[in-house]
Amino acid sequence: MKKIILILAIALFVNYANAQKIDAKDLPVTVTGAFAKLYPAIKDVKWEKENGNFEANFDLNKVETSVLFDPIGTLLETESEIKISELPKNATDYITKTYPNVKIKEASRIKDAKGVITYEAAWKGIEVTFDAKGTFIKEHKEPASKEKD
Repeated sequence: MKKIILILAIALFVNYANAQKIDAKDLPVTVTGAFAKLYPAIKDVKWEKENGNFEANFDLNKVETSVLFDPIGTLLETESEIKISELPKNATDYITKTYPNVKIKEASRIKDAKGVITYEAAWKGIEVTFDAKGTFIKEHKEPASKEKD
């Protein structure tokens, strides 16, 4: 019984440590400055600390968007929600073949600091990542407590 409690405690701690909500006033000035320079008109932002970096979540022209900064304010990636129909055809073909009978709940386009584009498709706690041509890269399963349906 003690082992089960310890394992649960560790799992909760790791889950908490990976993404923590953070108030804007607690962010490094380098991060808030970089965000304000890129998005001066955006005021309603939800911040999270994620693996030592800082993620801003907001709506940009009615599109769910997130940007990830390192602690010195360097933009690491930009993620924007897209229509499922905007996923590369190879990606949707892969999903249909590999995960029959699933319905994709959300899709996004990610641009990293070097300009490399990837795509994500998500459903019931699973995120699948593809390159710009729709070639499978990886699958990530969210812990049950973090699933977004």
